Amino acid sequence: MPPPPRLPLPFPLPRAALRALVVLALLWTAAGVRADVIAVRSAELRIEEGDVLLSAQFEAQLTPPLDEALSKGIPLYFMVEFELTRPRWYWVDEKVAQWSITYRVSYNELTRQYRVASGPLAGTTFDTLEDVQRFVGRVSSRPVARAEQLVKSARYEAAIRMRLDATQLPKPFQVNAMTSHEWQLDSGVHRWSFTP
Repeated sequence: MPPPPRLPLPFPLPRAALRALVVLALLWTAAGVRADVIAVRSAELRIEEGDVLLSAQFEAQLTPPLDEALSKGIPLYFMVEFELTRPRWYWVDEKVAQWSITYRVSYNELTRQYRVASGPLAGTTFDTLEDVQRFVGRVSSRPVARAEQLVKSARYEAAIRMRLDATQLPKPFQVNAMTSHEWQLDSGVHRWSFTP
């Protein structure tokens, strides 16, 4: 039986475009891979001395490949992202506050200690990975907005998320992060309502 006739494309497609489509299809497939979950234990906002304070607790467990990469000197970057919006029926939601922090977690084989640094701070050292996970997974009374920015008795939507930032991994590990759920840690977006 002869093969079916090939239908011509309505327009010629260069090889580079075909390769780009294949890469996009692979990325789309990889995006469907489930990420290991960081559990959100608690998240709350409160007003104290004119500040809106954020407190949250995450439970992050490193997967064996991430633990091994860390022990071999590959630093891991964890991001905590927060957003506070006021829903409006007549227009897009009003963004009241946005805050994020990135923790760089590294391991020193000589001292056998973990180090957590954030921004320009020198960093804090820990003896165990459990202590690191507790430190990184805890946001304690962090000011995210001024109380005068909020409308009393209005309903606000708060959202928080913690994730491993795979874009800051070395290039070979970024490929692993795209294709394997063991290289992805994400809490997903945790939402709750807040009324001042």
